[in-house]
Amino acid sequence: QVQPVESGGGSVQAGGSLRLSCHASGRLFSTYAMGWFRQPPGKEREFVAAIGWLERNVDYADSVKDRFIISRDNNKDTVYLQMNNLQPEDTAVYYCAARPRDIGHRVWQYNYWGQGTEVTVSS
Repeated sequence: QVQPVESGGGSVQAGGSLRLSCHASGRLFSTYAMGWFRQPPGKEREFVAAIGWLERNVDYADSVKDRFIISRDNNKDTVYLQMNNLQPEDTAVYYCAARPRDIGHRVWQYNYWGQGTEVTVSS
């Protein structure tokens, strides 16, 4: 199993950028698909992006496509989420999650979750 720990959240103005990191300690990180989800204030947790154990498999929510980039470094047991052109609607707690092998888009598909990192975007 792995234990994800997120970092890199903060406050930015609209149009700015942030890079979130998620270090997933444990065995066999390279065999896990990693996902980013977010939970806006008062709303349900939603899918943002995911990258499979085969790095060519990636997917994004329509709302972040062309603005966010997910990547992973298996040598560092870390997955990243580069967030560009941030908008106030991106304000949320961002969570990193892991599941074996292939990407998923649903919260229930992921076995291991981090505690979250907060992102606030002001207009």
